[in-house]
Amino acid sequence: MASLKADFDELIRRIETGREFAHASFEPIFYLVFPPSELLEAKRLMPAWRSKLTNAGWQVETFSIAEQIADIFQKAPLRKVWMEADRKAPLVWERTNASLANALTAQGRLQSRLDERLSALEGRPSTIMLVTDLEALHPYMRIGAIEAQLQGKFHVPTVFFYPGTRTGKTRLRFLGFYPEDGNYRSVHVGG
Repeated sequence: MASLKADFDELIRRIETGREFAHASFEPIFYLVFPPSELLEAKRLMPAWRSKLTNAGWQVETFSIAEQIADIFQKAPLRKVWMEADRKAPLVWERTNASLANALTAQGRLQSRLDERLSALEGRPSTIMLVTDLEALHPYMRIGAIEAQLQGKFHVPTVFFYPGTRTGKTRLRFLGFYPEDGNYRSVHVGG
């Protein structure tokens, strides 16, 4: 099994080589896929990876899914209702999760934040975007639902740090237990 460090080095080589036009996409979208059991190790290595990219001449931008979700939930109009409902029935997960997922997807709240960040980076050729903390999407949604809606918006290399497993060249299983998703638009390394 390849190490996270080796997979990251391979990912950087592929980014530097660039994408070829393929039947699905030529956008610079990359996934570093790693087993969920290595999630803490990936987080531990993140500062070193940022430094490595900076030393190689990249301007590193980070988009934390966890931070964005926390901000959306904190500002949600229904926050007090959720807190009260959770206090009264803390084990009723299905309804709570459905409401929270709706807060993320309604009016494309989470998607629009990533879109805005990507748009702000357009025209900056030495910039790379790292999308981290994808595990925070559980149990609300998966990143493919967001990424697919942003076709044509990726103008700088964008790396998604994906805790999951590969089940084929273009198929991924988020967190190792969700059903497989096909993802034909991105380059996958690791997993």
